[in-house]
This record gives sequence, C-alpha cells and structure tokens, in this order.
Amino acid sequence: MDFSQDIILESNRALLRPLATADFEGLQAVAFEPELWQYTLTRADDRISLAAYIAAAMQGREQHQRYPFLIIDKDTDRVAGSTSYYNINLHEARLSIGYTWIGSEFQRTGLNRAVKYLLFRHAFEVLGCERVELETDAHNHKSQEAMRRMGATEEGTLRSHRYTQGGRRRDTVIFSVIKPEWNVLRQGAFREFDTRESA
Repeated sequence: MDFSQDIILESNRALLRPLATADFEGLQAVAFEPELWQYTLTRADDRISLAAYIAAAMQGREQHQRYPFLIIDKDTDRVAGSTSYYNINLHEARLSIGYTWIGSEFQRTGLNRAVKYLLFRHAFEVLGCERVELETDAHNHKSQEAMRRMGATEEGTLRSHRYTQGGRRRDTVIFSVIKPEWNVLRQGAFREFDTRESA
C-alpha cells in the first residue's frame, strides 16, 4: 500500500478522500457532539481535541500505520465525519477499518453503510485483502448492531483489550468480513451502492 498516494473512493452516496489538516474547519460542524465520542479511544469534541485527533491521524499516515479519510455525504455535499484503515498488514492480506465517526444528523441515513462499502471494495478488490476486521467497545451496542446488519461476522470478545478514555481498560468485540463473503455482501447488504452487474 502506497501511503503517499491520495486514495479517492466514491459511490453514488459517499465520497472518501484523504484527511488533511485543512479539514479542521469543516469537521468542527459535526465533531462537537459529546455523545459521538462516548465509546471511542480518544475524543474530538472541542477545538483542541479535534486538532489533536487530526494531527494523530496525519502522523499515523506518515508512519504507515493508518490511512485516514474524510467522509463527504454526496446527498448534501457536506463533510460528515472521518474513518480510517489501520492495522494494515498486506503481507498477511488483512487490515482493519475503524476510527469511524459520523455526525448525528448523518446517522441512520445509510451513509455509514455506503462508507463501509467503499472501504471493503477497495480492500478486497484493489489491495488484495483476504480479511477485513472491525472492532468496537463491548459497551457500544449500537456499533455492534450496525456491523451485524452489514453482514460482518462477530468473532468474539477480547477481554481487557486496551486502554480507552480515562484510563479504563475496555473489552473489545471483534467482527470480520473475509474475501469469499464479499461478493455475496456487495450484492446483498451493499446492493444499493454497487453499480456493477451481478457476477
């Protein structure tokens, strides 16, 4: 994976482009909702923490550990949030999707599923991944249900997995999609975003 490349992913509903420092102003309109950050590892619900969040994301890209994207909702042509690839190990043909947050007004509109479609498609069809992982706090039932609805398989819970806000040790629920499942999912859960003929 070439971290210096500007990856642009687009469907009829969503546009993902590399996150940039200049996106600070646009993200302010959707980031400053405390409830968005209840189960995240860090927060970005004020100017200082949002600036730190973007800086950490950019540093992760420079260090080839994370590839952060800005999410644009094409229905409104507005910035809606951010997401990333991380835990990228293309020698083992796997990566994770995470650091995903979307402003409350864009939730339950299909945008999150449109974003995941683009990320899964690029991972499986361009990067050659065999496995894509997603993880969430065991307390974040909303996120877990969204992963199930899009067809990801729940694999289990990693107990006392990592530190989160306030130094709490969180249990992490792991989901995955593997390459043999992708063709079925793109014609099922992601059908409205897939413009190709069925195989």
